[in-house]
Amino acid sequence: MQAEGPAGVPRPSLGIPGPAGDRRAADLIRVLESMPAAFCLLDHDWRFRYVNGEAERLMALPREDVLGRSLWDAFPGVAGSVYEERYRTCVATGEPVRFEASHPDSADSWYEVRAWPGPHGLAVYLLDVTDRRDAEDLARRATARAALVSRITAELAEAADPESALARLARLVVPTLTDACIVTVVDREGRARDVGSWHRDRGRRALLAEYAQVRLETLPSTSPVARALSAGTPVTEPVRAILPLLRPGPARDLLEALRPETAVVLPLLAEGRPVGVLTLYHDRDRAVRDEDLETARQVAVQAGQAVARVHLQHRRAELAEALQRSLLTDPPDTGDAEVAVRYVPAAEAARVGGDWYDAFLQRTGDPVIVIGDVVGHDTRAAAAMGQLRGLLRGIAHHSGAGPAEVLHGLDRAMCDMHTDTLATAAVARFERSGTGSLARMRLCNAGHPPPMALAPDGTVTVLGDPVGDLMLGVDGDAGRRERLVELPPGTTVLLYTDGLVERRDGTLDEGLERLAGSLRGLAGRPLEQLCGLVLERMLTGTPQDDVALVAVRLSAV
Repeated sequence: MQAEGPAGVPRPSLGIPGPAGDRRAADLIRVLESMPAAFCLLDHDWRFRYVNGEAERLMALPREDVLGRSLWDAFPGVAGSVYEERYRTCVATGEPVRFEASHPDSADSWYEVRAWPGPHGLAVYLLDVTDRRDAEDLARRATARAALVSRITAELAEAADPESALARLARLVVPTLTDACIVTVVDREGRARDVGSWHRDRGRRALLAEYAQVRLETLPSTSPVARALSAGTPVTEPVRAILPLLRPGPARDLLEALRPETAVVLPLLAEGRPVGVLTLYHDRDRAVRDEDLETARQVAVQAGQAVARVHLQHRRAELAEALQRSLLTDPPDTGDAEVAVRYVPAAEAARVGGDWYDAFLQRTGDPVIVIGDVVGHDTRAAAAMGQLRGLLRGIAHHSGAGPAEVLHGLDRAMCDMHTDTLATAAVARFERSGTGSLARMRLCNAGHPPPMALAPDGTVTVLGDPVGDLMLGVDGDAGRRERLVELPPGTTVLLYTDGLVERRDGTLDEGLERLAGSLRGLAGRPLEQLCGLVLERMLTGTPQDDVALVAVRLSAV
């Protein structure tokens, strides 16, 4: 400990320069010894000249063992650290420095450090700020967790496509709650699928994604994921206990390569039954805090509700699609014309719409083909479609009128009885020539994309303007134009809804040109095959809008 002079005055020889007995030096030493912060003096050779009591406590060494020794010799861990870099900068520039850094040998302790140069060397002040930083870290983590739960709740509740939002969930919880995450969803048939994964380490993301592709096929019933899915309760296991459960193969090799320390599997519950799991992987250096796990449980609750909404959407969409398809009847047998129809529902978020087609014979025996689209993408549009389809069929069959008069009658009825409904439609009546064979088409178009004719020689003709007359439901007294088109034997006429040609990143004219290009070269193909090829060429994946299509091919003789 520190030697004392007369009357208990600390000897200045232990660090503070000045003549023995200098009262000012003694007073200064008393102040330095009573400081709640560590203080020391280093000479120009980086040797300790003075160490106060708090610095002695911090060093965990008697000051006699430190005085006279160089900083680098007494504390090798300082070499190459931020401490050395800032101290040397201070000495080189002659300017004081201030910074915060963890203890060179322990990341759990943090210090505010101030250093300033003087004529006798370097003065260093260190104040323990671990408690303050811990409090700030707790507050920051609490804020981050609250913001995370709020964001996830909003995204899952407002997402037009909850399944896509669930796939993004893994990215949201990393790294706030965990080092890696895999999101698993159970579909209505009971099949579990990993729909999303993410790792905080960019170098391990591809490994985790590959593991997510193969793991469910190999996980035994004793694995944490299987147990959480069957019992609906959380499971926490060290990964070293999981590895022996996996048979040798890619899944086990990938899990070993990922090197997680712990797996926490949280069930996603809907109406009390598990509909998925959230698998959190913690690396060895992550402290698993109770508050993080509680936040993860809140996230799992929100995710379970999102899965339930996905299942409900599927059920509703299937029922509505079944209703919609039930209204789209098979085309009649005309004897001298072949008719093929297609209906492709939209993506999950907007699966039900007002697209429809119809094909029937008027009392004269002439076949009538209708293609239409009620504005909207919901069950209301589908219901309106059914009503308009029935109205149009009744008007056409009873009156025997041509397409223009039929559409005028439907328009008048809509304006009187369905005032909140708008629709587009094209009506084509195929008529016979003097020889008795179908050889021409009478067409009226109310705001619908124009039909196209494919001649036997491969020539494609757009039948009308890109946009026809005024759409239905706007003005019941609007005039309707009728066009008569002569059709050579073997001609194919294609009627379709706008989902086939409209794209968010393109114009209608570009879509019509794409369709015409797709039709070229398909002359002579069987009609069913032609329809399939047109859809294959025009649609990428599941369309964002419904698509209805009717193809009519006249007899070649």
